[in-house]
Amino acid sequence: MPEGDAVRLTGNRLDRALAGRTLTRSQFRWPSLATVDLAGAKVHRTATHGKHLLTRMERDGTPLTLHTHLKMEGRWRVVDLGRRWPAPAHNVRVVLTTQQQEAVGFSLGLVELLPTADEDQVIGHLGPDLLGATWDAEAAAQRLVADPDRPLGEALLDQTVVAGMGTIYVAEACFVHGASPLAPVGTVRDPERLLTRGRLMLQTGVSTGRPVTTGDRRDPLWIYGRHRQPCRRCGTIVQAGPIGPPDKQRTTYWCPRCQPL
Repeated sequence: MPEGDAVRLTGNRLDRALAGRTLTRSQFRWPSLATVDLAGAKVHRTATHGKHLLTRMERDGTPLTLHTHLKMEGRWRVVDLGRRWPAPAHNVRVVLTTQQQEAVGFSLGLVELLPTADEDQVIGHLGPDLLGATWDAEAAAQRLVADPDRPLGEALLDQTVVAGMGTIYVAEACFVHGASPLAPVGTVRDPERLLTRGRLMLQTGVSTGRPVTTGDRRDPLWIYGRHRQPCRRCGTIVQAGPIGPPDKQRTTYWCPRCQPL
């Protein structure tokens, strides 16, 4: 599943194609929206909250939001009008067309249209957005430590605690902070600084176009994906293991020496 920086980059891609433009046509290959026609709607922008995309527009004076989520396989692509789509048509879920381009959503995990005033109904359960303009590190840290016995990595992956981090940035932020993702949240020193590091990593990912936590584009990650390889900092063999509840387990990585339990 894409991390918050990749979702924001997707939003930027949609903005370049759609923001300020009027839709000439739309297609929804999604059962609940199959009869909806957004032709004539003016698109304002695509906002994001964590891993959720909110394409805001106005049609006949009514503010509307197209809420989409990429889940594991979804992606939005922009093509010039008349050009071939870059993936099979049977994977298309949404097409938004302007006079110049088409934004095509492939294999999207969620598609819904709602009044913009009702956005809180679909994202109100989420924690603070690590890339949000109103980010409050102190308030977010309080949410993180609310369950002190919960494993740190599991809590960071929980989008209702903080929104935007996935397995890459959880592993990287924990490593740079010197905290084991398996450690109880209540034992982690300075959780506010840990979240700030995660936020800076996501911001860097937006500016560079991909995760780069080491500062070296050629070798961009400290620990993620380095199972059974030497730690870049101390040479200890990196370990990997599951994190999270049984129905949502993901793999995380840590250095036993740099991130002791």
